[in-house]
Amino acid sequence: MYSVSERLRAAVAVLAIGLAAGAPAAVVDRPAASPAPLRVCADPNNMPFSNDAGQGFENAIARLLADDLQRPLAYAWWPQRRGFIRQTLKAHRCDVVIGVPDHYGLVRTTRPYYRSSYVFITRRADHLDIDDIADPRLRTLRIGVHAIGDDYANVPPAIALARRGVIDNIRGYSIYGDYSKPEPTRSLIDAVDDGQIDVAIAWGPLAGYFVQHEPRPLAMQPVQGENDPALAMSYAIAMGVRKDDAAMQRTLDGFIARRHADIDRVLDRFGVPRLPVQSNDGGP
Repeated sequence: MYSVSERLRAAVAVLAIGLAAGAPAAVVDRPAASPAPLRVCADPNNMPFSNDAGQGFENAIARLLADDLQRPLAYAWWPQRRGFIRQTLKAHRCDVVIGVPDHYGLVRTTRPYYRSSYVFITRRADHLDIDDIADPRLRTLRIGVHAIGDDYANVPPAIALARRGVIDNIRGYSIYGDYSKPEPTRSLIDAVDDGQIDVAIAWGPLAGYFVQHEPRPLAMQPVQGENDPALAMSYAIAMGVRKDDAAMQRTLDGFIARRHADIDRVLDRFGVPRLPVQSNDGGP
Protein backbone atom coordinates (compact mmCIF):
# COMPACT_ATOMS: atom_id res chain seq x y z
CA MET A 1 0.00 0.00 0.00
CA TYR A 2 1.33 3.46 -0.92
CA SER A 3 2.05 5.97 1.82
CA VAL A 4 0.48 9.42 1.70
CA SER A 5 3.76 10.97 0.56
CA GLU A 6 4.14 8.40 -2.24
CA ARG A 7 0.59 9.13 -3.47
CA LEU A 8 1.31 12.88 -3.45
CA ARG A 9 4.54 12.36 -5.40
CA ALA A 10 2.68 10.22 -7.91
CA ALA A 11 0.03 12.90 -8.37
CA VAL A 12 2.70 15.58 -8.88
CA ALA A 13 4.43 13.36 -11.41
CA VAL A 14 1.22 12.98 -13.45
CA LEU A 15 0.72 16.75 -13.49
CA ALA A 16 4.36 17.33 -14.43
CA ILE A 17 4.15 14.90 -17.33
CA GLY A 18 1.03 16.58 -18.63
CA LEU A 19 2.51 20.03 -18.41
CA ALA A 20 5.73 18.90 -20.05
CA ALA A 21 3.77 17.50 -22.96
CA GLY A 22 1.90 20.79 -23.35
CA ALA A 23 -1.48 19.11 -22.61
CA PRO A 24 -4.03 20.27 -20.03
CA ALA A 25 -4.77 18.01 -17.10
CA ALA A 26 -7.68 15.73 -17.87
CA VAL A 27 -11.00 16.35 -16.11
CA VAL A 28 -12.79 13.10 -15.39
CA ASP A 29 -16.58 13.38 -15.25
CA ARG A 30 -17.60 10.94 -12.49
CA PRO A 31 -21.18 10.30 -11.43
CA ALA A 32 -22.15 11.83 -8.08
CA ALA A 33 -21.92 9.45 -5.16
CA SER A 34 -25.27 8.12 -3.88
CA PRO A 35 -26.35 9.61 -0.54
CA ALA A 36 -25.80 7.43 2.50
CA PRO A 37 -28.93 5.67 3.80
CA LEU A 38 -30.80 7.11 6.75
CA ARG A 39 -30.43 4.23 9.21
CA VAL A 40 -33.33 4.02 11.64
CA CYS A 41 -33.47 1.82 14.75
CA ALA A 42 -36.92 0.22 15.11
CA ASP A 43 -38.91 -2.71 16.46
CA PRO A 44 -40.16 -5.11 13.76
CA ASN A 45 -43.39 -5.94 15.69
CA ASN A 46 -44.51 -2.97 17.74
CA MET A 47 -47.65 -1.51 16.22
CA PRO A 48 -48.79 1.20 16.11
CA PHE A 49 -45.24 2.52 16.36
CA SER A 50 -43.40 0.33 13.85
CA ASN A 51 -43.23 -3.04 12.16
CA ASP A 52 -41.11 -4.59 9.45
CA ALA A 53 -43.92 -4.06 6.91
CA GLY A 54 -43.60 -0.30 7.46
CA GLN A 55 -47.17 0.11 8.76
CA GLY A 56 -46.55 2.11 11.97
CA PHE A 57 -46.66 5.86 12.48
CA GLU A 58 -42.95 5.94 13.31
CA ASN A 59 -42.35 4.16 10.00
CA ALA A 60 -44.36 6.89 8.27
CA ILE A 61 -42.38 9.64 10.03
CA ALA A 62 -39.12 7.89 9.10
CA ARG A 63 -40.19 7.86 5.43
CA LEU A 64 -41.09 11.54 5.65
CA LEU A 65 -37.67 12.25 7.15
CA ALA A 66 -35.78 10.23 4.54
CA ASP A 67 -37.66 11.94 1.71
CA ASP A 68 -37.01 15.36 3.23
CA LEU A 69 -33.28 14.63 3.50
CA GLN A 70 -33.26 12.95 0.06
CA ARG A 71 -31.67 9.82 1.47
CA PRO A 72 -32.70 6.17 1.10
CA LEU A 73 -34.29 4.65 4.19
CA ALA A 74 -32.78 1.61 5.93
CA TYR A 75 -33.70 -0.11 9.20
CA ALA A 76 -31.90 -1.94 11.97
CA TRP A 77 -34.57 -4.15 13.55
CA TRP A 78 -34.49 -5.08 17.22
CA PRO A 79 -37.26 -5.76 19.80
CA GLN A 80 -37.84 -2.55 21.74
CA ARG A 81 -37.25 -3.70 25.27
CA ARG A 82 -34.32 -3.66 27.68
CA GLY A 83 -31.06 -3.35 25.74
CA PHE A 84 -32.66 -1.80 22.64
CA ILE A 85 -30.48 1.34 22.58
CA ARG A 86 -27.34 -0.61 23.43
CA GLN A 87 -27.94 -3.17 20.68
CA THR A 88 -28.89 -0.66 17.98
CA LEU A 89 -27.87 2.99 18.34
CA LYS A 90 -24.84 2.49 20.58
CA ALA A 91 -23.70 -0.46 18.46
CA HIS A 92 -23.73 1.84 15.39
CA ARG A 93 -26.19 -0.40 13.58
CA CYS A 94 -28.34 2.70 13.03
CA ASP A 95 -28.31 6.44 13.70
CA VAL A 96 -31.83 7.59 14.66
CA VAL A 97 -34.60 6.40 16.98
CA ILE A 98 -37.85 8.03 15.87
CA GLY A 99 -39.59 8.09 19.25
CA VAL A 100 -37.97 8.51 22.69
CA PRO A 101 -39.00 10.51 25.78
CA ASP A 102 -37.63 14.04 25.79
CA HIS A 103 -34.34 14.22 27.75
CA TYR A 104 -34.06 10.40 27.74
CA GLY A 105 -30.74 9.73 29.46
CA LEU A 106 -29.40 7.06 27.08
CA VAL A 107 -29.43 9.27 23.98
CA ARG A 108 -29.11 12.84 22.74
CA THR A 109 -32.65 14.06 22.11
CA THR A 110 -34.02 16.49 19.57
CA ARG A 111 -36.69 19.06 20.23
CA PRO A 112 -39.92 17.17 21.00
CA TYR A 113 -42.43 16.83 18.18
CA TYR A 114 -45.49 15.82 20.22
CA ARG A 115 -46.72 15.32 23.77
CA SER A 116 -49.13 12.58 24.80
CA SER A 117 -50.41 11.07 28.02
CA TYR A 118 -51.73 7.95 29.64
CA VAL A 119 -55.44 7.58 28.97
CA PHE A 120 -58.46 5.84 30.47
CA ILE A 121 -60.27 3.55 28.00
CA THR A 122 -63.87 2.51 28.66
CA ARG A 123 -66.82 1.22 26.64
CA ARG A 124 -68.96 4.09 25.36
CA ALA A 125 -72.11 2.11 26.16
CA ASP A 126 -71.16 2.13 29.86
CA HIS A 127 -71.08 5.97 30.01
CA LEU A 128 -68.35 5.94 32.67
CA ASP A 129 -66.51 9.03 31.38
CA ILE A 130 -63.62 8.55 33.83
CA ASP A 131 -60.79 11.07 33.59
CA ASP A 132 -59.50 11.42 37.18
CA ILE A 133 -57.11 8.99 38.87
CA ALA A 134 -58.90 9.76 42.16
CA ASP A 135 -62.37 8.86 40.85
CA PRO A 136 -63.96 6.75 43.68
CA ARG A 137 -65.49 4.34 41.14
CA LEU A 138 -62.01 3.01 40.42
CA ARG A 139 -62.10 1.24 43.80
CA THR A 140 -64.67 -1.25 42.50
CA LEU A 141 -64.26 -1.37 38.71
CA ARG A 142 -62.07 -4.00 37.07
CA ILE A 143 -58.96 -2.12 35.88
CA GLY A 144 -56.31 -3.25 33.42
CA VAL A 145 -52.85 -1.73 33.12
CA HIS A 146 -49.78 -2.58 31.09
CA ALA A 147 -47.07 -4.38 33.04
CA ILE A 148 -43.31 -4.30 32.54
CA GLY A 149 -41.88 -7.58 33.75
CA ASP A 150 -43.73 -9.47 36.47
CA ASP A 151 -44.70 -6.45 38.57
CA TYR A 152 -47.39 -4.19 37.10
CA ALA A 153 -46.82 -1.68 39.91
CA ASN A 154 -43.88 -0.16 38.00
CA VAL A 155 -45.96 2.01 35.63
CA PRO A 156 -47.07 5.48 36.83
CA PRO A 157 -50.86 4.91 36.69
CA ALA A 158 -50.64 1.69 38.73
CA ILE A 159 -48.42 3.38 41.33
CA ALA A 160 -50.86 6.29 41.54
CA LEU A 161 -53.78 3.89 42.08
CA ALA A 162 -51.88 1.88 44.69
CA ARG A 163 -51.19 5.04 46.67
CA ARG A 164 -54.95 5.52 46.79
CA GLY A 165 -55.56 1.98 48.01
CA VAL A 166 -56.71 0.65 44.64
CA ILE A 167 -54.83 -2.64 44.36
CA ASP A 168 -56.95 -5.81 44.47
CA ASN A 169 -59.06 -4.99 41.39
CA ILE A 170 -56.10 -4.30 39.07
CA ARG A 171 -55.05 -6.78 36.40
CA GLY A 172 -51.68 -6.54 34.64
CA TYR A 173 -51.17 -7.11 30.90
CA SER A 174 -47.63 -7.49 29.62
CA ILE A 175 -46.51 -4.46 27.62
CA TYR A 176 -44.60 -6.91 25.41
CA GLY A 177 -47.57 -9.23 24.88
CA ASP A 178 -47.17 -12.41 22.85
CA TYR A 179 -44.34 -11.31 20.57
CA SER A 180 -44.92 -14.29 18.28
CA LYS A 181 -48.18 -12.67 17.15
CA PRO A 182 -48.79 -9.38 15.33
CA GLU A 183 -49.87 -6.38 17.44
CA PRO A 184 -48.74 -8.02 20.72
CA THR A 185 -49.66 -5.01 22.88
CA ARG A 186 -53.30 -4.95 21.78
CA SER A 187 -54.59 -7.43 24.38
CA LEU A 188 -55.20 -4.73 27.01
CA ILE A 189 -57.49 -2.78 24.68
CA ASP A 190 -59.21 -5.99 23.54
CA ALA A 191 -59.95 -6.77 27.19
CA VAL A 192 -62.05 -3.59 27.48
CA ASP A 193 -63.85 -4.33 24.24
CA ASP A 194 -64.82 -7.90 25.16
CA GLY A 195 -65.75 -7.14 28.78
CA GLN A 196 -62.88 -8.80 30.66
CA ILE A 197 -62.23 -5.45 32.37
CA ASP A 198 -64.20 -2.23 32.79
CA VAL A 199 -61.37 0.28 32.44
CA ALA A 200 -57.91 0.18 30.89
CA ILE A 201 -55.13 2.69 31.46
CA ALA A 202 -52.65 2.76 28.59
CA TRP A 203 -50.10 5.01 26.92
CA GLY A 204 -52.06 7.30 24.59
CA PRO A 205 -50.39 6.63 21.20
CA LEU A 206 -50.85 2.89 21.65
CA ALA A 207 -54.44 3.23 22.90
CA GLY A 208 -55.53 5.73 20.24
CA TYR A 209 -54.64 3.41 17.39
CA PHE A 210 -56.23 0.25 18.77
CA VAL A 211 -59.38 2.04 19.97
CA GLN A 212 -60.01 2.91 16.31
CA HIS A 213 -59.88 -0.76 15.36
CA GLU A 214 -62.02 -2.41 18.05
CA PRO A 215 -65.49 -3.77 17.10
CA ARG A 216 -67.31 -1.81 19.82
CA PRO A 217 -67.10 1.96 20.32
CA LEU A 218 -64.63 2.84 23.07
CA ALA A 219 -64.04 6.16 24.84
CA MET A 220 -60.67 7.66 25.74
CA GLN A 221 -59.85 10.36 28.31
CA PRO A 222 -56.41 11.67 29.39
CA VAL A 223 -55.51 10.64 32.95
CA GLN A 224 -55.76 13.66 35.25
CA GLY A 225 -55.67 14.31 38.98
CA GLU A 226 -52.11 13.22 39.82
CA ASN A 227 -50.06 16.06 41.27
CA ASP A 228 -46.84 14.22 42.09
CA PRO A 229 -44.23 15.21 39.45
CA ALA A 230 -42.53 11.83 39.97
CA LEU A 231 -45.67 10.17 38.59
CA ALA A 232 -46.03 12.17 35.39
CA MET A 233 -48.94 11.02 33.24
CA SER A 234 -47.85 12.93 30.13
CA TYR A 235 -44.55 12.98 28.27
CA ALA A 236 -43.01 14.94 25.43
CA ILE A 237 -41.64 12.69 22.68
CA ALA A 238 -38.53 13.50 20.65
CA MET A 239 -36.12 11.68 18.34
CA GLY A 240 -32.90 10.19 19.67
CA VAL A 241 -29.34 10.01 18.31
CA ARG A 242 -26.00 9.01 19.80
CA LYS A 243 -24.82 11.43 22.48
CA ASP A 244 -21.85 12.59 20.40
CA ASP A 245 -23.89 13.13 17.22
CA ALA A 246 -24.72 16.83 17.50
CA ALA A 247 -24.77 17.18 13.71
CA MET A 248 -27.58 14.65 13.31
CA GLN A 249 -29.47 16.26 16.17
CA ARG A 250 -29.35 19.61 14.37
CA THR A 251 -30.48 17.98 11.14
CA LEU A 252 -33.45 16.37 12.87
CA ASP A 253 -34.34 19.58 14.72
CA GLY A 254 -34.51 21.34 11.36
CA PHE A 255 -36.73 18.62 9.93
CA ILE A 256 -39.11 18.74 12.92
CA ALA A 257 -39.44 22.52 12.66
CA ARG A 258 -39.82 22.44 8.88
CA ARG A 259 -42.24 19.52 8.59
CA HIS A 260 -44.18 19.72 11.84
CA ALA A 261 -47.54 20.04 10.06
CA ASP A 262 -46.81 16.88 8.04
CA ILE A 263 -45.81 15.00 11.20
CA ASP A 264 -49.07 16.10 12.84
CA ARG A 265 -51.04 14.71 9.91
CA VAL A 266 -49.34 11.33 10.39
CA LEU A 267 -50.17 11.36 14.11
CA ASP A 268 -53.79 12.33 13.35
CA ARG A 269 -54.12 9.45 10.91
CA PHE A 270 -53.05 6.98 13.60
CA GLY A 271 -55.31 8.44 16.28
CA VAL A 272 -52.46 9.60 18.53
CA PRO A 273 -54.02 11.72 21.34
CA ARG A 274 -51.93 14.81 22.00
CA LEU A 275 -51.53 17.58 24.53
CA PRO A 276 -49.84 20.92 23.80
CA VAL A 277 -46.06 20.74 23.83
CA GLN A 278 -45.04 22.81 26.84
CA SER A 279 -42.63 25.73 26.65
CA ASN A 280 -40.11 24.00 28.91
CA ASP A 281 -40.06 21.03 26.52
CA GLY A 282 -38.19 23.18 24.00
CA GLY A 283 -40.48 22.01 21.22
CA PRO A 284 -42.29 23.78 18.40
